[in-house]
Amino acid sequence: MIKDITIGQYFPGRSPVHRLDPRVKILLALGYIVLLFIAQNAWGLGLGVVLGFGAYLISQIPLVMILKSLKPVVPIIIFTAVLNMLFVDGEVLWQWWIIKITREGIHTAVFMAVRIVCLIAGTSLLTYTTSPIALTDGIERLMNPLKRFHFPVHELAMMMTIALRFIPTLIEETDKIMSAQKARGADLETGGLMQRARALIPILIPLFVSSFRRADELALAMECRCYRGGEGRTRMKQLHMGPGDFVACGIILACIAGVIALNLLLP
Repeated sequence: MIKDITIGQYFPGRSPVHRLDPRVKILLALGYIVLLFIAQNAWGLGLGVVLGFGAYLISQIPLVMILKSLKPVVPIIIFTAVLNMLFVDGEVLWQWWIIKITREGIHTAVFMAVRIVCLIAGTSLLTYTTSPIALTDGIERLMNPLKRFHFPVHELAMMMTIALRFIPTLIEETDKIMSAQKARGADLETGGLMQRARALIPILIPLFVSSFRRADELALAMECRCYRGGEGRTRMKQLHMGPGDFVACGIILACIAGVIALNLLLP
């Protein structure tokens, strides 16, 4: 389960999606989220599914990565679907005591499950195809107007990117600690809820110690390289928008307009 978490991982490549400007990719991810939430029928949501599937094909990211990114949140998806299935009023299909399943509840449960899957898969593509440095630059450039209000734009962008960057590292560290505890005879997979919670203590303490040590080493390395924040900092790679960026923006805008039209024509 731990190894299946792929949040924050970057897969180098030369696909058209990899070559997009990071600022555009962030805006595309936000546009895709808007598209999924404004879709009010199956046709609009289907357009979002096709768009996300096409983006993965173009990016040449293995589709198995979608399944890996979704595996940790399957319980949340199932829980949300069950809640919608049981508590949405409508035409009753089956009832026992106070429990009832309605046609509208099933429709809402499927709709929400597909929306969550697309949401996670679509936003994961941003980190799959964007390096941490490019992601930092993109976030900082998009938030530049906030500098007029003395908002720490560079520091916030750096913290967000470092947090994303260290997710795979911490996952790997957690897997090593769990393997070491199992080799010492620790039982982490059986027993009741409280017993499993107590079994996590020998994992969490070394993980926190390791995290603080890594953070201290990173701070020392940045200080040794004379890091003093974003003021006066130059960049080896400048961000430039090309024709592909404008095409991608046009596609997402056209899809959003198409979803709005489908909502009006097919309520």
